[in-house]
Amino acid sequence: MSNLESIRQKILNSARVSAQESLTLFKEGNLYDLGFLAHEVRLQKHPEPVVTYVIDRNINYTDICISACKFCAFYKAPEDAAGSVLSFAELQKKIEETQELRGTQILLQGGLHPDKQLEFYEEMLRFIKKTGIHIHGFSPPEICHFAKISGLPVAAVIERLRRAGLDSMPGGGAEILSDRVRQLAAPRKCSADEWIDVMRQAHLQGMKTTATMMFGHIETLEERLEHLLRIRDLQDETGGFTAFIPWPFQPDNTAYSDISKATAHAYLKMLAWSRVVLDNVPNIQASWVTQGPKIAQVSLFFGANDFGSTMIEENVVAAAGVAFRLSEAEIRILVQGAGFMPQQRTMDYSFVAAD
Repeated sequence: MSNLESIRQKILNSARVSAQESLTLFKEGNLYDLGFLAHEVRLQKHPEPVVTYVIDRNINYTDICISACKFCAFYKAPEDAAGSVLSFAELQKKIEETQELRGTQILLQGGLHPDKQLEFYEEMLRFIKKTGIHIHGFSPPEICHFAKISGLPVAAVIERLRRAGLDSMPGGGAEILSDRVRQLAAPRKCSADEWIDVMRQAHLQGMKTTATMMFGHIETLEERLEHLLRIRDLQDETGGFTAFIPWPFQPDNTAYSDISKATAHAYLKMLAWSRVVLDNVPNIQASWVTQGPKIAQVSLFFGANDFGSTMIEENVVAAAGVAFRLSEAEIRILVQGAGFMPQQRTMDYSFVAAD
């Protein structure tokens, strides 16, 4: 039996693949090999022909940021007069529009503002919570920034935000969980260890989170695997991740604009690899925001069981020149067209009953 065939048999028998086996699978397996195996893993975890999605809005409360990441086309430097912070009235209007569209949550993220104190974010959470919407907010770099400006430990920051109304946390700011990559691309952002520790502390407080990966820039294949294994190890420890979302770097309007955009082939192979390696993460999301609707449909056969968010509003990827838009009705049509049943969900993957 060949090495690739023995790895294939392990996966089909629901056995975990090692780091070396994972690399062998990616290097020696073709797109169809990985797609077949990823779909089998997806069916092992979700045998029912259901594809979930969430109705939410990505609210970026500020574009002012001291991080200056080379892959970001959205941020404004603190001295840039074009930078802004949303008023509470603007927040309320966006949330009301979301609720009118049957939205169940907001994704609340922003730049690392140098002048806002922890109390500002607590006040913002308390204000938003009056609307009754689920707040999925503040990625690990933001939490580390809040800890730094407040002088408090990460666990204390999370506890205070949770008491103010934070319900769950997104996995943004992970990019690639390798410090070589982070030092080159985002030296002012939290380290890989710090990112993992924020998620660990959130999970220990009973908070569910997601995890992401932005690939296709300056990382190696081995560094992508390092990222996946760090997610897998923490999930073994805490069980707090509900989903993993890999998406390819969008180079336009960034300091890395000379890097070629990842192809659909590269995206689907990475998606499938993620599904196979992350055997303990229950859900894998398609990235129609970066790939468009047709590749997102295909991704449902490459390991994804979730169509992600309707993204009533999205600014960060759009700033890099990508502007796909889908309504709930369009998502449902795409899911049905691929042969699955669409199902609205909440952040924790509970189903939302139809009206």
